Amino acid sequence: MSDLFIALQHIVPQHALSRLAGRIASSETPWLRDALIRRFVAAYGVDLSQAARGIGEFASFNDFFTRELKPGARPLADAERFILSPADGAVSQLGPVSGGRIIQAKGRDYSVAEILGCGAEEAARFEGGSFITIYLSPKDYHRVHMPAAGTLAETTYIPGDLYSVNTATAAGVDRLFARNERLSCRFDGPDGHFASIMVGAMIVAGIDTVWPNRFRTHVSAPVHEDFAGQGRSFAAGDEMGRFYLGSTVVLLFEPGRVAWRDDLKPGDPLRMGEALATRLPG
Repeated sequence: MSDLFIALQHIVPQHALSRLAGRIASSETPWLRDALIRRFVAAYGVDLSQAARGIGEFASFNDFFTRELKPGARPLADAERFILSPADGAVSQLGPVSGGRIIQAKGRDYSVAEILGCGAEEAARFEGGSFITIYLSPKDYHRVHMPAAGTLAETTYIPGDLYSVNTATAAGVDRLFARNERLSCRFDGPDGHFASIMVGAMIVAGIDTVWPNRFRTHVSAPVHEDFAGQGRSFAAGDEMGRFYLGSTVVLLFEPGRVAWRDDLKPGDPLRMGEALATRLPG
């Protein structure tokens, strides 16, 4: 079945399907909006007990999908000691950056330069560093937060494909995360230069940030924005963006900055704000 699922993704009109899904998901027609939300909650077992609002209080399906949580629903680990999980989800892969490449799945990898949308010199900053890939399933909370304190340096929106990013597709499609549409965000902070990359997926209708941006999903050319000197600083745990359907977050840290928890392994569930790694002295 996974081979058939992957084969279908190669032939479907990914962007047209995602644009259609986006129009439907943004509809504020009450009967359509509430029917979509109820079906989705039932199909994926979404837990709304921690959501700040209930069915009937959302303006659209997109509003539901990017729902905020009740205050205190995601307590933060000690950010003085730890790097925090940026999202609810599950560990896809984690480990060292070696030879300029990141492990995607057994027998598959991709380059740091590709996923960041940058040149060799920028990518080399992460050689010998650490990465973690976190998959957000449909039932998860879909806001993305800061793993550490930092000031926004630059972003690059990279157009691309829109394959699913589930485990089966990650194991079956080469360079999946480096070929899907994505937003690469780079920060400078007490933990050095680090990146948080938001990767789009099948039927992802949009990626948004808490800061003003010039990019739009499904564009034809990369969009680079320089935020140096603008003072857009964030504390660990602050919201930085959200997915309108989807997807995956990849974190990158320079060498000698973090040590992933010894007990973390692919498939482990995560909650936004829990400790991912120990911060190492800079």
